[in-house]
Amino acid sequence: MFKRLFGARRNENAAIVHSIYGQIVAAARQPVLYAQWNVPDTPLGRYEMMALHMFLFLHRTRGEDGPIQDVAQDVTDEFFKDVDHSLRELGIGDVGVPKRMKKLAKMFYGRADSYGKALEAQDREALAQALYRNVFPGGTDWHEAQAMADYVMASARDLSAQPAAAIIAGNIAFLPAEHAIATGEATT
Repeated sequence: MFKRLFGARRNENAAIVHSIYGQIVAAARQPVLYAQWNVPDTPLGRYEMMALHMFLFLHRTRGEDGPIQDVAQDVTDEFFKDVDHSLRELGIGDVGVPKRMKKLAKMFYGRADSYGKALEAQDREALAQALYRNVFPGGTDWHEAQAMADYVMASARDLSAQPAAAIIAGNIAFLPAEHAIATGEATT
C-alpha cells in the first residue's frame, strides 16, 4: 500500500527524469569542454561539468511552482544516485561512500550558490572566478574560464526561454558549446 502511495510519482516521472538527466549528461560530455576549453578529463573534471549542467537545470526550475519541482527533485535524486554509483565504480568501498557523498553534496551546493549569485548579478568576472576555483582548484592558469563563463551565461538565458511545460514533459535542450563559440558568446 505504501509503495503505491509514495512510489507512484517516481514511476510516473521515470521516463521524464531519464530524458532530462540524459540531456544533462550529454551537455556535460561535450568534447569542446575538454578538448578546447581544457577542462581536465578526469573523474573530478567530469564531476565539475556534471555539477555545472545540473546547476543550470536547477537554476532554470528555481522559482517555478507545481509539477516542475517534483521533476527537479527527482532529477536531483538521480544525479546523486549516479555520483554514488560512480564512486563505487572508482573502487570506493561501502564504508567510504557516505563520507565522500557528503563532501560531494557540499561541493555541489557550494558551487550552485556561487554560480547562482554570479548569474543573478550578471557578473561574468565573478562567474569566471568561481568556475576557475572549482575546475582548477590547484591554481593552474585556466584562460578558458572566461569562455566557460560566457557559455554558462548564454546557457542560462537559453534555458530560461524554454517553457516549463516542455521541461515537465522531459524536453530540455542545452546550448551546445560550439554554438556559444560560433556566435562569439564564448571566446578564449
